[in-house]
Amino acid sequence: MTREYRILEAEDVPGYLRERGYFAGDAFADSDIHVHEVSDGNLNRVFLATHRDGRSLAVKQALPWVRVAGPSWPMSPERATAEARAYRRVTAVAPETVPAVHGYDADNYALTMENLADLRVLRTVLNEGAGFGGASTAVGVFVARLAFATSDFGMSSAERKALLAESVNPELCKITEDLVLAEPYLEHEHNHWHESVADLAAAFRADPALRTEIAELRHTFMSGAQALLHGDLHTGSIMVGERDGREVVKIFDPEFSFVGPVGFDLGLYWGNVIAADARARVLAPDAGHLDEIAHSWQAFDTEFRALWPTRVDTFFDDAYLDRFLRRVWTDALGYAGAEIIRRIVGFAQLSDLETLPDPGPATRRALRIGRELVLRRGTLADPRQVRKAITEIADDSGIGAA
Repeated sequence: MTREYRILEAEDVPGYLRERGYFAGDAFADSDIHVHEVSDGNLNRVFLATHRDGRSLAVKQALPWVRVAGPSWPMSPERATAEARAYRRVTAVAPETVPAVHGYDADNYALTMENLADLRVLRTVLNEGAGFGGASTAVGVFVARLAFATSDFGMSSAERKALLAESVNPELCKITEDLVLAEPYLEHEHNHWHESVADLAAAFRADPALRTEIAELRHTFMSGAQALLHGDLHTGSIMVGERDGREVVKIFDPEFSFVGPVGFDLGLYWGNVIAADARARVLAPDAGHLDEIAHSWQAFDTEFRALWPTRVDTFFDDAYLDRFLRRVWTDALGYAGAEIIRRIVGFAQLSDLETLPDPGPATRRALRIGRELVLRRGTLADPRQVRKAITEIADDSGIGAA
């Protein structure tokens, strides 16, 4: 049972920040701080607090329930602890890729962080027709550095065991196990889909080969404790923009973080890349985003190989590195396919596809791509082969491929 703690409202935030020592050196009244709530995700509350001199902070608090559902759907606020832990680990190795965290209040499950209001959510930017910029490279670097630092290659055996013990996140892992890696293949009240893919949704539920492959991915997710993950890395958990004329990419919301298979983070991102690509091809036939898979993989592969000489256990030789990265690639393709499928016939849908004038053709194509990636993940050897496989599906569906 969750203990009682202080649930913040907007009017509480100025006093809360003063108690925690923020805006130090200023004798300020609550009226000097403008606070507004910008909660947008399903789970938590987020407040932006701006001092009259222009300085600002974000306060993110985990509620003891799912925010969009209310107390009828209880959920442990310990997810905030998982998020704080993930930020701490990433900040140690790739600080430029995450927002600055100024403090974590474990008593009240609240993070005080950098205000990212000057940046925009990548999914929104893509839906408006812009490109990825350097986001995919940033994702590859983020995953590589976090994965290496928290794997058996970057930590001593004793440190790894401690990380495994502290990073258990059962409640949010169960959400992924159910919503991503089970329910879309069952009759379930959470599932819904666009009417144009009703036949495919039924066919996927009756597809024994697909179900067996999803079962393998699910078991790998449950048991493959390779490294600390973000756990929910998609285009809606990335902010992009410019500061002082330089591109900025910030990856946020790692509350699903746990020690799992490295390919999961890349796979979720790729699934959302493919959805963005499906949208782009409808609105501008010469457009497309499939190169983003190659960009993120190359950044990941290059960064991971660059870190390899620093591994703490040299019993793992160079040949094993190649084998390990091959496994990450194969897993990532499978999770990319699972992500596409669950985003179309599962619980949480994608605005990339839903907001198209006619979502049908692109949604059918994306769903078929998802199945192919799950079933063929062991034979698609590189980004070029993935692009070819996706293009063939595009051609077959009558949608042009760049």
